[in-house]
Amino acid sequence: MSVEPLGVETPMYDITTGTGDFIADGVVSHNCFARKTHEYLDLDAGHDFDSKIVVKVNAAELARKELASPRWGGHHVAMGTNVDCYQRAEGRYRLMPGILRALTEAANPFSILTKGTLILRDLPLLVEAARVSEVSAAFSVGFVDERLWRAVEPGTPHPRRRLEACRRITDSGIACGVLMAPILPYLSDSPEQLEAAVREIAASGATHVTPIVLHLRPGAREWFLGWLSREHPRLVPRYLELYGRGAYAPKAYQERVSTQVRELARQYGIGRRASWRIQPDKPPPPEQLSLL
Repeated sequence: MSVEPLGVETPMYDITTGTGDFIADGVVSHNCFARKTHEYLDLDAGHDFDSKIVVKVNAAELARKELASPRWGGHHVAMGTNVDCYQRAEGRYRLMPGILRALTEAANPFSILTKGTLILRDLPLLVEAARVSEVSAAFSVGFVDERLWRAVEPGTPHPRRRLEACRRITDSGIACGVLMAPILPYLSDSPEQLEAAVREIAASGATHVTPIVLHLRPGAREWFLGWLSREHPRLVPRYLELYGRGAYAPKAYQERVSTQVRELARQYGIGRRASWRIQPDKPPPPEQLSLL
């Protein structure tokens, strides 16, 4: 793995985009839809995406500047929605503490989506931020099958380690849910597999679970189907049938899987259990001036 300097300064145009601190995941995730972004830098969406990481080393500085701008409206900032801000390179560059402090100083609401248990390093900062604004987190856990995890998401923390981290975050008073993604057709979508995943998600204390079926955008599509042809060639025709018209599986299939997950979540009580939550401090009421 290498970290590639861009050789030029690039501005942070919009901190609501969720592009994170890194342009690459830094882990071999065959289905990652962010793969296409590497082509914007004249790198390929396959091996380069897995091995070359582009780092915005001044991300915290730019975030603080943007948050202080009169044009900024204090909108919710979603981090990790394109690439993972707690991938392994964060352990070296330590960009997130500065970003979290900037958001806390601005009392700006935010959320973080990650597969990285490194987020626990910054748990005290998250708790501090939650005292002044709305803060939440979520982990991406599409399945708990160990063999499938090793094949599809090598280099990522074990799904159970992610769920243990979810428990620690919720126990700290911060809402933490699970994005059950990706659900892989014919690989992780059987009733037994879905129930196993939801059961462990419920045990983690997750505040909610959101199922998302695999989608294959350009870049990720070619890489994932290449992996599928090597590891599960018999499934290639079925995937081409499901994804023959675009990046998404048919709505009927998505709805069937989502209905199963929602029903399992209801059975296991996800979202029903009361949990202690940090509440942002309310400003003191204005003092009543006395008349002389």
